[in-house]
Amino acid sequence: MMDARELILRYADGERELSKGADLECANLAGVNLSGADLSGAWLFAANLAGANLSRVNLRGANLGLADLRGADLSYANLEGADLETANLEGASLCGCLLPSRRK
Repeated sequence: MMDARELILRYADGERELSKGADLECANLAGVNLSGADLSGAWLFAANLAGANLSRVNLRGANLGLADLRGADLSYANLEGADLETANLEGASLCGCLLPSRRK
């Protein structure tokens, strides 16, 4: 399982495919730059992503329940199928992103 420290180090080394084994429940990723990363299907439940640069990130199918995304840059991110129902998106930039479809 990949933790927050390993995720940041792998991203810094140029790796962008970071979804495999990403169990980041309650991880503190506040203010990090993960622009362009692939975190599809990642477990980010209750993670702190406040102020993070998540522009153009693939979060398709990711679990972001209770995640703190206040002030995060999610512009052009793929959020299709992501669980955002209880995420805090206050002040987040959602310009051009693909949002989950609403179920009726």
